[in-house]
Amino acid sequence: MFHLFFLQMDTTKVVQKVEGFKSIGNTIMQGGWLMLPLALLFVVALFFFFERFILLQKFGKIEENFMNIIRDNVISGNITAARSLAKNTSNPVARMIDKGLQRIGKPIEAIEKSMENVGVLEMYKMEKNLNILNIIVRIAPLFGFLGTIIGMLSLFNGISQSPEGFGINAMASGIYVKMITSAAGLIIGIVTYLGYSILQTKIKKIENKMEAASAEFIDILQEPTR
Repeated sequence: MFHLFFLQMDTTKVVQKVEGFKSIGNTIMQGGWLMLPLALLFVVALFFFFERFILLQKFGKIEENFMNIIRDNVISGNITAARSLAKNTSNPVARMIDKGLQRIGKPIEAIEKSMENVGVLEMYKMEKNLNILNIIVRIAPLFGFLGTIIGMLSLFNGISQSPEGFGINAMASGIYVKMITSAAGLIIGIVTYLGYSILQTKIKKIENKMEAASAEFIDILQEPTR
């Protein structure tokens, strides 16, 4: 008996959830054809966010002892081992240090310049496609607002043609439906902006690590060899 009772409760919850999803789906569909480009913008935003997020997670992983090992190898004169470590470590810091190792023997200014050039290229790699997210942040609310304007024009046109057929309830219902695109556009814009900010924060952290590693490497070169 208890099993039947709990089974009925579970079935009721499932039905309620299904009905809830149907209600959300119907509400979205009522937004009109402009919901399609908004949905496309949201999918594109999600794709580029996760593509960048996974890449930055990989770039941000740096061994704690990486620079200590580089220091020991450089000071002991074992440049080959230092370069081997840098080449086998796939992140912006390692690639920048590897460029510095290749320039050992040249003036400090030349080494700094070559490492700076690598740093610029690495920043370009990390910031690639971020402008797409920035564009979506700006245009998604505009698409939503456009959908609302078009819908309201259509609604008022209907009212002007047959005013007796539009009561307060009908007008309120019509306005509610037309506001769906504005709400969807704002939600997409806000979510995309949050994702954009998360990625920018990650890039800034990696940039700080690159600057710290570059300064430490130059200090290493100025230390006396063993």
